Amino acid sequence: MNKTKTKISRNILVQPLLMTSLLLGNISALAYDETPHPLAKPEIKLAQPALIIKDAEQAEKIQARLKEIAVEEKAAKLAQSGYYVERRSYGTGRETEPPRYVKQANKTWLKDYDALADIDWLDIGLDYRFRYENRDNDFRRTKESIDEPFLLRTRGFVAIKNILDPLRFTLEVEDARRNRSQFTRDFDTRDINLAEPIQAYAELYFKDSLLGKDDLNKARPISLKYGRHAFELTDRRLVARNEWRNTTNNFQGLRTHVGQAKNDWEVEAFALQPVQRLNNRLDEKDDSQHFYGVVADWRGWSNYITLEPYYFLLKQDGDKVKLDTNGNTAAANTRIDRETHTAGLRAYGILPDLGFDYDVSVVKQWGSQDRLGNNGRFIAKLDHEAHAYNAEIGYTFKNAWKPRLSAFYGVATGDKNQNDTKNQRFERLFGFARPWSNDDYIQMENIRTPKVRAEFDIPQIYSDAIGLNSIKVDTGFSRYYLDSDTDRWNAGGNLRDVTGKSGDHIGDEIDLRIRFPLGDKIAVNLGYAHFWAGDFTRTTSRKVAGESKRDASSDFFYLEVSASTF
Repeated sequence: MNKTKTKISRNILVQPLLMTSLLLGNISALAYDETPHPLAKPEIKLAQPALIIKDAEQAEKIQARLKEIAVEEKAAKLAQSGYYVERRSYGTGRETEPPRYVKQANKTWLKDYDALADIDWLDIGLDYRFRYENRDNDFRRTKESIDEPFLLRTRGFVAIKNILDPLRFTLEVEDARRNRSQFTRDFDTRDINLAEPIQAYAELYFKDSLLGKDDLNKARPISLKYGRHAFELTDRRLVARNEWRNTTNNFQGLRTHVGQAKNDWEVEAFALQPVQRLNNRLDEKDDSQHFYGVVADWRGWSNYITLEPYYFLLKQDGDKVKLDTNGNTAAANTRIDRETHTAGLRAYGILPDLGFDYDVSVVKQWGSQDRLGNNGRFIAKLDHEAHAYNAEIGYTFKNAWKPRLSAFYGVATGDKNQNDTKNQRFERLFGFARPWSNDDYIQMENIRTPKVRAEFDIPQIYSDAIGLNSIKVDTGFSRYYLDSDTDRWNAGGNLRDVTGKSGDHIGDEIDLRIRFPLGDKIAVNLGYAHFWAGDFTRTTSRKVAGESKRDASSDFFYLEVSASTF
């Protein structure tokens, strides 16, 4: 029994000594042996904190450099595009100057000809647009009907630049026709204007002006143009060519422009007279009206906002009013003196990191105008006090469909009482009806409207499956109310209930539009809109003689094809 205990005790003492000896021997050997040894692991562990610190420093440097690269890329993009940021709000994109169908000669297929390869002083364009419309119960007409017109429009453009600088010349000609309609062509300048120069002006263009360059080294040119002009300003709601309509708004007089879209700021000022469209002879400037204005764009404050303050003045001499907008003899009670001042501020921008965009405008009008009886007899001098505002906010998702959802609310005041000494009806000047309504039922007067809209692109993988590309789709819902239930619905056949007993709900509209190119010279535009009449429309439209059973809804379908030569 004692021997056994002694043996066990000895083992207990010897084993630790052997282990200690082996450990010391191995560590000593490591001092002379460069070959890694398993028991050298503690040494490696001792070095890891230094490696971690070094890796962290390297990662920090990499992140800092990536941020520098992002800033450099942003700066390079800014240097190329300048300060200009394109709006995303629906239907407010201005037509360019020159128009989009125009190209520089040596950047078209003409460059393949040696004699034309170096011509950079000539801008040319030739564009043709065909639109088939099917309008069932069009509320722009006073009587229920079905109309299926063909709308045909041809435009040609030529401009000389660079070679004679600072002197330049521009000419744009348009021929607008309507076929197959059940309505007469006479005195309808909305659709018809035959072989007319819509632009014809001489220009003094100074690329390098005394104003120097902006902070991005972009030149700030100065331009003076005199002649006939067709152009668009701000969000197109007050001054527009009106691209959807078959005919074009234009003016005659002087335009001056300082700066360009890429600059941090630019200013345009003008003194013009509207051009009166005529069906049976060449158009003429309207001697009864003078239109003045100044518009500024300020982009230098922030990348996220563009500010557009503006002021317009429209003056009319009633003694010189001869014709209405369609070229008919003007009614006696429209031959009024009036002076309308319009001041507004637009702010729009994009918050790219958040996906949001916005577009907000506030407009105030003041002035005076005559009120005349139906026989032209003077009744009273009215104070003009009106306003308008609109706001749109959108969100764009980051995926292959590029969907954008938006909400809009717009107001333009109407006249409250036709028998008082004030006129609160907003004067829409020379703006356009779309995108107020895809039916063309709404103009910027006496209106309140909320809207929601969705826009998206069909991904290429699906477009290819049906043999098309770059398919764009948008759809929306709109609800329309009269701002004043005693004032008129101008675009809706001038319907009105001076008692206000017919209500203020004009109606609701849903629309769908599909656009896609066919090659690089042809574009297709398909659209549909359905309108449900509200209480006001149902009641007043059925009071028209012979229309007591008029339908309470309308449908509008169109197919539009545009083709450009260059």
